[in-house]
This record gives sequence, C-alpha cells and structure tokens, in this order.
Amino acid sequence: MRLPSTAHTSRPWRIHEIAPDFRVEDVWALPTPGGPDDLARLVEQFASEDDGGGRGSGSDGPISSPVPRLLFAIRWKLGKLLGLDKDGSGVGGRVTSLRDRLPADLREGPRGPDLRAVPMTSVYQTHDEWAAEMANRTVHGLMHIGWVPDGSGGYHGQMTVLVKSNGLLGAAYMAFIKPFRYLGVYPAFIRGIGREWQARRSGV
Repeated sequence: MRLPSTAHTSRPWRIHEIAPDFRVEDVWALPTPGGPDDLARLVEQFASEDDGGGRGSGSDGPISSPVPRLLFAIRWKLGKLLGLDKDGSGVGGRVTSLRDRLPADLREGPRGPDLRAVPMTSVYQTHDEWAAEMANRTVHGLMHIGWVPDGSGGYHGQMTVLVKSNGLLGAAYMAFIKPFRYLGVYPAFIRGIGREWQARRSGV
C-alpha cells in the first residue's frame, strides 16, 4: 500500500502551490474503491469516525483501532510530559495556518471538516482533494487525501503526509517516531479505513 513520493508529486494537486516548502514524508494507497465523485464520502467517513459515528463494527474504525489508539495515547502523554503541545505551539501560534496561503477560489470554496481525535484543522476541500493540518513544537504537518484513478476504470483514495520540521528537534522527532508509524500506526489505520469503507458501502 505504500507508494513512492512521485505518486503524489507527479499529480497536478493544488497543494503543490500552497505548501511547496513541505516535504513529502509518506504516500499510501487507501483501500477505498469507488467512483469518480466519491472523495466527499471518504471525507465524511473521516469526520463521522472522529465523532464516534462509524457504521462499521465500532472499534474497527481507523481512528479507534486499538494499535493506533494506544500509540496516539502514548504520543499525547509524551507530548504533555515534554511540552510538545503547549499553547501557542500549534497552528495560529508557532506557525501560520496554510489557509492564509489559499488563492481566492479555494478560500471561498468548501473547507472540509476539522478532526478532534487526531487534532487537525481542515485547510480546503475540492472535488478530488482534501487537506488538513496540525502543528506542535516539532513539526507543521499536513495530511492530503487525493482521489485518484486506479487504471481500470475505478478510483480510490491516496493519503500523503507532508511535513515541515522545526529545526533539529523536529528532525529528531520524525526519526524517532518513524518505526512506530510504519509498524503500528499506518497499517492498522489504513486497514480500519478500508473496513469502514466496505461497511458503509454494504450498508452495515
């Protein structure tokens, strides 16, 4: 499911003009087969799962899956201990929101939902893109969800994580959490997205 950076950089996404100073950290194909107009459904799934309103088996949702839930809980505890998430370290404090960079058409268009379980603020939403941001003392991070053709007449989601590290602290932090992301967070998170997507499609 992991893809090369070119799977993101080769596409004409609007995010390229908005966040050219961010580095592509990870690109993943999401198990969310659908039609050309289904990005809005995927965005709604993220929002409803965040509210605890997933229609699947509850604990199998992407955010509430046991492994990422545990790792996120550990992350917030460490963040509190180390002061990574202090007031003023996030978007609108240490960093300016990417919404301030939006051209007029995106600023006036749909914004998309904010998330709470993973505290991210939506930047913009189009027919085939959704971007949400977060920041702390270590990084300014961006989650980009694109809706891409699968080469056989269908479409699916593609998730890209982009980051702008805050000096040596940010670089060290990203290096430290890398194995946890690859071994624990991403696999369970993406499986949860796929299960919830299939459950919604089947009306469970």
